[in-house]
Amino acid sequence: MTTTTLPLPTRPGPRAARAAQPAQPIQRRAFVEFIMGMPISLHVKAIDTSRTDIDQAAGNVFATLRKVDEVFSLWRADSELRRLQAGAVLAGECHPWQAEVLELCLGAEERTGGLFTAWRAAPGEVPAYDPTGLVKGWAIEQAAALLRLVPGISFCLNAGGDMIVGFGTGMRGVAPSWSIGIEDPHQAGRIAATVEVVEGAVATSGTAARGSHIADPRTGEVVSRSGSTTVVGPDLVWADVWATAAFVDPAAVRDLMTERAPESSLTVL
Repeated sequence: MTTTTLPLPTRPGPRAARAAQPAQPIQRRAFVEFIMGMPISLHVKAIDTSRTDIDQAAGNVFATLRKVDEVFSLWRADSELRRLQAGAVLAGECHPWQAEVLELCLGAEERTGGLFTAWRAAPGEVPAYDPTGLVKGWAIEQAAALLRLVPGISFCLNAGGDMIVGFGTGMRGVAPSWSIGIEDPHQAGRIAATVEVVEGAVATSGTAARGSHIADPRTGEVVSRSGSTTVVGPDLVWADVWATAAFVDPAAVRDLMTERAPESSLTVL
């Protein structure tokens, strides 16, 4: 952030106009923890990144994500979602987040014309509820809301390549941008494109990191092609949903996004 102090108008006289104040340098600081089975990084820009309130906000971000993991993880036998699936707990006894995420999953399936779903099944099997394709983006949004309350910062919160960029109070109109690279899924380590983001979300789905793992809800079969789909938009929940749906059917989702998410952009590689 660069600020310039302009001199106030003065009458001619021996007193010289006050000189412009030099800009204060912007510091950058990173926090990283391993949660939800992946490294999650928080990068903060501020004039003084050693502030106590920034440390506290970072701690609250990671505490929120650990709580989400306790509620929704399908890799933890003690998570609430696993216990709900096993019938060990009733829906009415669950954390309110369960109902919120379920409603979002239903809305995502409708909005994408069925190209995104939270009900997974191999051909011939009974579908099982699995909201993990939406939960990550939703969790990062919950955590980012805490950062938006911190004065004088800009931040990038990254979970496995899906990220939210934003800023705290008093920074609208002066927050710096972040350069986000979109990796070439066909050549490891190569950046195929770069986007500049001041406030928004970037989500990518594809095969580069995890191989073929995205199923076509229309058939239940795993999408076998290589490549990636990246969505840049105002909200990570929907950027992630659209990126996943677009990997299933890029042409259909491009048309749907033109109508239903015109504020977002799609890159297919």
